[in-house]
Amino acid sequence: MDIKKLNEEFGLDGVLAFEEHEGMVRAQVTSSSATATIYLHGAHVTHWQPAGHDPVLYLSPNTEIAEGKAIRGGVPICFPWFGPRADGKPGPSHGFARTQSWDVAFAALVPGAGREQVHLSLTLGPTELSRSLGFDHFRVAYQLVIGRTLKLRLAVANLGDRPMHIEEALHTYFAVPDVRKVSITGLEGAEYIDKMDKMALKRLPEEPLEITETTDRVFPGHKATCTIKTGNPATDINNRKANSATTVVWNPWNLVLGDLPADGWEHFVCVETANTGADSVTIAPGDSHTMEAEISVGPPPPPRTPEAAPAS
Repeated sequence: MDIKKLNEEFGLDGVLAFEEHEGMVRAQVTSSSATATIYLHGAHVTHWQPAGHDPVLYLSPNTEIAEGKAIRGGVPICFPWFGPRADGKPGPSHGFARTQSWDVAFAALVPGAGREQVHLSLTLGPTELSRSLGFDHFRVAYQLVIGRTLKLRLAVANLGDRPMHIEEALHTYFAVPDVRKVSITGLEGAEYIDKMDKMALKRLPEEPLEITETTDRVFPGHKATCTIKTGNPATDINNRKANSATTVVWNPWNLVLGDLPADGWEHFVCVETANTGADSVTIAPGDSHTMEAEISVGPPPPPRTPEAAPAS
């Protein structure tokens, strides 16, 4: 990919620059409101840090960022399925989107003293891998608004003549000082599927969720904002979403993962914006679907109104 051409066409002087890092192309955002790093490989956000705060996303220092490999940390995009392929056909875990090279479609700066926003859009169409897996009539647009909040909007269009069935997730790794000392609000009393207990259907008590063991829980029909409580309201992390009916909470605890340090699990919790399982999406021919997450630090944002949510 031609770095010079990318910078000529999409670079924003002093704010957005494209560079090659260990053979992979990435976008670097540096504004008065935030810094961020986005790899074109998987359209993967690996870093976002609003001004005056610590980095909000966890990236494993052991991950290998290379062609064909999934990045451990940041915001992986799971598409067009979540986990193993639901129809039983072969395919990589969490789909193919996170290991494909995406194209840059748009970049712009919205100015404002300390409130600058960088708008960046990446797109993915059929690739050799997607076609081999039966996905050859689609387009995905990933729209990012990078500022004091991080807005992530995943739009999927069905360009074929048959309904397209998809699962999707923004598998966000949130950085925390010690996962044993945080709690997650917004899930109180919610029903969940416990993937660590033979997919048993359970219900949380009416209290915040704490991570005390290997955790892999799928909350179907869950649309509310989740907040990671750190003990300091100024550093709490909020994940507000739209057109997402599933929330997933994951932490491997002390399970051994080859691309994660032995103590890596202590420093993140995944709170995922998703549509999976019973909440999977069917897109009619010629139609599209959009899912959105908005991440912020500090007091939780107000609930969305129906008018504020994007159209599906």
